[in-house]
Amino acid sequence: MDISNFGDPHKTYIMGILNVTPDSFSDGGSYTDLNSALRRAEEMVSEGVDIIDIGGESTRPGYTPVDADEEADRVIPVIKEIRKYLNIPISVDTYKASVAKKALDAGADIINDIWGFRQDPQMAKIAAEYGALCVLMHNSDDTFYGDLITDVARELGESVRIALEAGVRKDRIILDPGIGFGKTLEQNLEVIRHLSDFTNMGYPILVGASRKSVIFKTLGIKPAEGDPATCAISVMSAQAGARFVRVHNVKMNAMAIRMTEGIMYGTGDK
Repeated sequence: MDISNFGDPHKTYIMGILNVTPDSFSDGGSYTDLNSALRRAEEMVSEGVDIIDIGGESTRPGYTPVDADEEADRVIPVIKEIRKYLNIPISVDTYKASVAKKALDAGADIINDIWGFRQDPQMAKIAAEYGALCVLMHNSDDTFYGDLITDVARELGESVRIALEAGVRKDRIILDPGIGFGKTLEQNLEVIRHLSDFTNMGYPILVGASRKSVIFKTLGIKPAEGDPATCAISVMSAQAGARFVRVHNVKMNAMAIRMTEGIMYGTGDK
């Protein structure tokens, strides 16, 4: 699989979130058995999802890390089950090379790494070996920047360098500016305001803001109440030229994005 599979310049593709964790911030514990995970995957396909992103470790603030074996035990059976029944691209949300390798062996197509290949030195090699599509996200241990947008772009460029030097092809790389990771509320809002700066970097961009703190802190709501606001960010992302959005509520965001595309390009059902 390469970027050409998602090559329509008038379309923003939807990555649906399937967390098979007990402690994710808005849906933890909802899809921890095979039947419920498969049902949710089937539901997302019916709602218009383009990629299903499967995660086995919560990365919410204050999360409890899990070891690679436990993470693999959570995600691999789900990947295999979905691959048996659904013809849909599958992404694995992990920063551990051993988990990514097992996921690719089980039928995953995409590595979604929240540390942009800067955490596990083997990750880029695995991605290159398998020819996997890669989402390289910006992340940081702190929130101190000289110039936020410039620094985030520079650090994403470092992730790209690591990938290319390991042999990952340019047409396998997607960048994610990392909303909700290593950034304050105001910094997250600034990244969203400047999405076009990232879409101009020469790589497809993924935006993942669904139900995150930038929403519930801005609005004073619970994370699970943030779907309409997520749609607002999805619309802004499509307008800025983002190729992908990563969301929990596929149906609502698909409607918002398809309507946006209809207005922008005159596309849609005739």
